[in-house]
Amino acid sequence: MTDLRYQKFAQIVVDYSTKVQQGDLVAVTATTAAEPLLRALYQRILERGGQPHLLIDLPSQEEILFAHASDEQLDFTPLFHKEAFESFDVLIKLRSDVNTRSLTGVSPERLARRQKGTAALLAAQLRRGADKSLRWMSTLFPTAAYAMEAEMGQEEYQDFFYRACHADEGTADPVAHWLGIKAEQQRAIDWIARHDRVVLRGPNVDLTLSIKGRKMVNACGINNLPDGEIYTGPVENSANGWVRYSYPAIYQGQIVEGIELTFVDGRVVKASASKNQAALLKTIDLDPGGRYIGEFAIGTNFEISRFTHSILLDEKIGGSFHMALGAGYPETGSLNKSIIHWDMICDIRQDSEILVDGELFYRNGQFVI
Repeated sequence: MTDLRYQKFAQIVVDYSTKVQQGDLVAVTATTAAEPLLRALYQRILERGGQPHLLIDLPSQEEILFAHASDEQLDFTPLFHKEAFESFDVLIKLRSDVNTRSLTGVSPERLARRQKGTAALLAAQLRRGADKSLRWMSTLFPTAAYAMEAEMGQEEYQDFFYRACHADEGTADPVAHWLGIKAEQQRAIDWIARHDRVVLRGPNVDLTLSIKGRKMVNACGINNLPDGEIYTGPVENSANGWVRYSYPAIYQGQIVEGIELTFVDGRVVKASASKNQAALLKTIDLDPGGRYIGEFAIGTNFEISRFTHSILLDEKIGGSFHMALGAGYPETGSLNKSIIHWDMICDIRQDSEILVDGELFYRNGQFVI
């Protein structure tokens, strides 16, 4: 790994994604495993006049927490994180797990308890992101653990990750590249704007939903890296039909496979899974909003050509769509509220199509407008 890729990555995050300015309060969350990239980010933030605050965890901190914390400690919202999420100008969340399966043995009840304890952080991020008072970015540092999950060697995975971010050595100007992606995706958004009925058909889906009055967002490296999707929050009571997700769905270290959902008037009325069905049902029943769709999206990043067991990458797979059960993004017009936001992904690269108000919009992984 060369310093050049770290520097290009920091350039995208600080200069393009979060636009750090003089005097900005900037929080960066990560574990110590991300030290090389943290150094580049810290330097870039200082160069732009920001005030960096590093909120650093131990690589095994969550594992220790669930093994030893009382219920009261799981319920507690970390004070420094609360201050950053509620009052800072910029938030950079840099995932850097060294063991992606560390919480597999934790009971769903304890996971749910901790999630409720930190729900205020997600709520503040979504609320302040929508009103533009917080510029946030969620990304990761390519650790060996992520490489193993993706079934790649570590150097192979690093190449794959930075190429998907367009921070690789072959991208001369990464910011210009993301601006080009933004323009391409905006063409699809402009076409679909002010439409209503969306129909998805294929071997794994037969579903209708409404996007009437909702905003389609151009995900082009502002809030995620890597990125590449267009998304919205569908009308809450509009989804009818079924979907069988072709990829595993992962939530707080729990892997659920073979998920099939049936919707009636927006609500999941039937949910099954071939593996870990109990975790699926427990999670979507944490609150009433957990059975409704908060997000509908189409992935556009064809540099991400394989499943990696990391939702940050996998939801962007070119030729896929995903829907999130739970909280919607307020900036899309979504009214759905929940303590969960669980993305589930379906491949639509073969024998599949999306129609919008009866017109063909997308077929077999490509926009056709």
